[in-house]
Amino acid sequence: MARPRVVRLRQNTPAQLQRLEALRQVSQLLDSAFVLPGTNYRIGLDPIIGLVPVVGDLISPLFTAGIIWQARDLGVPRVVQLRMILNVAVDALLGMVPVVGDLFDFAWKANDMNMALLEAHAEEERPASGGDWLFVVAMIALLLIVASIPFLVAGALFSAITSL
Repeated sequence: MARPRVVRLRQNTPAQLQRLEALRQVSQLLDSAFVLPGTNYRIGLDPIIGLVPVVGDLISPLFTAGIIWQARDLGVPRVVQLRMILNVAVDALLGMVPVVGDLFDFAWKANDMNMALLEAHAEEERPASGGDWLFVVAMIALLLIVASIPFLVAGALFSAITSL
């Protein structure tokens, strides 16, 4: 019979609690502050600010640095911190693609996802879940696949040229 996992509550300082609340408010403002009229779908300022070239794509990743710093300060497991970084990387990389990236910003709410991860680990001392590990492994595999595409294309072109 499996032993139940013991979850210990962490005593956060008043300053940590204050920073968590401030981060929660900014995250909501960036990702889910407003309801789209006629729907239940929420958006924030991030996809709107993202329409501004260059500067718009930097706002969200800069804010996320604060979330990740707080996660480090609270002792959130490193794999969860890596998951947070990967959430931002997906947001930043796909957000740079013209038009498609702007549409993607409406759906991928990295700040809200990272705040949920932070809050799940902020008050409880618990290990990373299997889902955290699965996400990190899947993102690394996806990164390797995407990084290998230029080499595969170059190899195919080189093969085609040399066979002529």
